[in-house]
Amino acid sequence: MPVPLPDADTVNLHPPDAAEAQLLAEGLASAVAGREGLLPVQRSLIEALFPAMTGHVVILPDRPEMSPSRLAEVLARRDLAFRSRAVQLMLLCALVRHPLPDDVAENVAAFARELGVEEAMVDVAREFAAGSLDLAARDFRRNGYEGSWNREETTAAVHSTRTLGEAWALDTDDPELAARWAALEHLPSDSLGRKVWEMYQARGFSYPGLPGSAPPLLAQHDWVHVLADYGTTVESEVEVFGFIARANDDMHAFSLLAMVISLFETGYLASGAGLFEASPNHFSSDPRMAVRLSDAMRRGALCHDEATGSDSIDFLRFDWFSVAELTCAEARARFRLAPKSELATEAGSVGPWEPGGISPFQMNAGRQLAAARGAPYDSHGATV
Repeated sequence: MPVPLPDADTVNLHPPDAAEAQLLAEGLASAVAGREGLLPVQRSLIEALFPAMTGHVVILPDRPEMSPSRLAEVLARRDLAFRSRAVQLMLLCALVRHPLPDDVAENVAAFARELGVEEAMVDVAREFAAGSLDLAARDFRRNGYEGSWNREETTAAVHSTRTLGEAWALDTDDPELAARWAALEHLPSDSLGRKVWEMYQARGFSYPGLPGSAPPLLAQHDWVHVLADYGTTVESEVEVFGFIARANDDMHAFSLLAMVISLFETGYLASGAGLFEASPNHFSSDPRMAVRLSDAMRRGALCHDEATGSDSIDFLRFDWFSVAELTCAEARARFRLAPKSELATEAGSVGPWEPGGISPFQMNAGRQLAAARGAPYDSHGATV
């Protein structure tokens, strides 16, 4: 039976201390280890997540064996949001496995039940384990972030002149929308909007509203690349969506992170977000990615919108044009954006204009765009 949620008098809303962090790490590892134990990619991820998210270093046993009921006892005074985040960390550490064993998917489900957490991505993990990839993809759309999508709210946020029929709908014939993006060129050189424009020019990206452009909702995340100082390679995309997912207190946002892991690590998803295509093994091929993703999630969790007083920010549904004229420093101050950790920087986390912050394909596309316009190519400092 699930351990009941605490009442207002007994709930623990304080950050975990070292002892609770250690027990939670052991429970998480027990949920995802499987019969053969933790994989190296899982171990590195857990060992990076806990210092980043709790401030405490954890020691993982070789064969973690905590039961679901024991972890539920440990978290008995924790509210549903805390327990849900714990289950999502289990899912994150399960979804980096390929193939995903049945016992791991079922074990995560058992921990979720004991904690009283209903998380739609648990069923998706089971479907991945069963090889039902088409069904899993449909459940991603129905029960994840897309399932919480609001047509009118999203259309207004992205400034499309027509109502978007679905979350990742294209809008490739919208001159008014394209003109709004093109006008970012004329903002001050140190403004957030101007830096987004420069990022598009350097990489040959098409403005929303023009043929070949990304879905307007997906284009929202391009502002986060500049705001949070992440490049535009696949590895940086993992950081950006980890940041976005953790900044949003709506638990549906976790599916955005699950999506990029399933695209760019395991290939469980063939495509996602209306534009991305699977490109596996970017995570496990570089153990440092665990540190980079963990730090991005930490930074997202610490965000606070000074203008609204909210600790929960949906950066994909935010009206970015309302802050386009702010300097990058002013925009980061508005969202109380924490700097990257030294560990993340040492692990290779780079910004859009640092070496490694652009892919060869993107730089070539930028050169082609400049040539088509009869203008010299300007990478605005970006280098491969």
